[in-house]
Amino acid sequence: MNIQSGTASQQAYETLRQRFARMGHIRNALGILGWDKDTMMPTGASHSRAESIATLAVLSHELMTAPDMAALLDRADAPDDAMARANLREMRRQHAHAAAVPSDLVEAASRAASHCEMAWRTAHRDSDFAALLPALQTVLSRTREIAAAKADALGLSPYDALLDQYDPGTRQADIDPVFAELSSELPDLIATALDHQKGQAAPLPLPGPFEVPAQENLGRDTMRALGFDMARGRLDVSLHPFCGGAEDDVRITTRYERDDCLNALMGVVHETGHALYEQGLPGAWRAQPVGEARGMSLHESQSLLMEMQICRSRPFMDWMAPRLRAAFGGSATDAAWTPENLHRLVTRVRPGFIRVDADEVTYPAHILVRYEMETALIAGKMKLADLPEAFNTRIHDLLGLKVPEDRLGCLQDIHWPSGSWGYFPTYTLGAILAAQLREAAERDTPSIMPAIGNGDFAPLLDWLRPRIHARGSGASTVEIVRDATGAVPNTGPYLRHLRQRYCAEA
Repeated sequence: MNIQSGTASQQAYETLRQRFARMGHIRNALGILGWDKDTMMPTGASHSRAESIATLAVLSHELMTAPDMAALLDRADAPDDAMARANLREMRRQHAHAAAVPSDLVEAASRAASHCEMAWRTAHRDSDFAALLPALQTVLSRTREIAAAKADALGLSPYDALLDQYDPGTRQADIDPVFAELSSELPDLIATALDHQKGQAAPLPLPGPFEVPAQENLGRDTMRALGFDMARGRLDVSLHPFCGGAEDDVRITTRYERDDCLNALMGVVHETGHALYEQGLPGAWRAQPVGEARGMSLHESQSLLMEMQICRSRPFMDWMAPRLRAAFGGSATDAAWTPENLHRLVTRVRPGFIRVDADEVTYPAHILVRYEMETALIAGKMKLADLPEAFNTRIHDLLGLKVPEDRLGCLQDIHWPSGSWGYFPTYTLGAILAAQLREAAERDTPSIMPAIGNGDFAPLLDWLRPRIHARGSGASTVEIVRDATGAVPNTGPYLRHLRQRYCAEA
């Protein structure tokens, strides 16, 4: 009896494993279709692409919510292996999310997001929020329906139900005190950083122009140095830099400006941080839930570790300076191309309108504003038509800037038009984790930063691979960070890092 029961439970698990693998392959196809849509799809294909994406999303949802799925999950027992048990746990979590939402709502939400993304491109170009409002209202309505359905099924608030899709286990109650602390610390930190900056020589601008082919070559060379496997990925161009694609085909993008080569370079290293995580996930669990990245806070920690913690450091600029000069014909006698000047350029504190271009000190303010806006919109405490004015008011409160047009305000991000509500807080949560991970990595391996000064990123990657990447979703974010650093996630290393780098606190 026990043997038969054990066999049946193992068979149920194997059936689930095969079914989730099929859904994983559909997710890969959606990843490539989405990448193409945002990089090189002709605009005339937008309608048919939206239909194709919606159809695949529904097929995956129908596999997840098949009539026998709940019974299989109840009956299944994973092999006596920690990752297999975690895999079954993640199967149950993903099913609970999917089963809460009817297929017709999944299809409607996918189609609304695809259409709204295309409308956003025009509205962003024209700086016209009113033109986007109808399509964005539809996306918000579908998102609130999904949030309500999941909240009922999972016993969460609507916003927590959305947040859990991107950062499993994280709740608004966890975020609010962290963001309240940052809100309290930021004004003084920004003022101190700006005051400290006044006592330093202003950085010299790099003499351009910087031809795009040279920027592309430098970006690819840097990706390789960081550890990106070019046989399993590629670099392209999009309006908004991102990391996407599929397993063993990780696609990253950046954007180029002929009068600024550092923006694109930092975009490349940021997205490479994401890509290294994807390329380092446990291969034995490919297309299984436990083989996926743990969540977006940990994902953002990897991109911000590379971009902010490592590639805006002085050792990195010691290595990068001669490569920049060689790429763009700079002179070794020109003070603009020195490591000192380059470091000042990439650590310049300057409040600005664009989130993705923000410096490390003012960036959290952009996230605080978006977090306040989306929690209010999901809770029904704000009308979508009031978003531009509310957004602009809070930017002025936190950064002292008057937003002149929608393109520089609430229209700058693609997240809300694409249906990604509950995503924004993970950026700053990721920055907090990045500082904590770097502090622990340097403690464990003191040779990391000297090696980076010589262009050797292997010691850093060797530290990250087993502690973060290879763990996939085998444990919670808190457990993974605690195991890697010896402490639960906390703001201490992050605030120390900002004060040391920008306020000259020892």
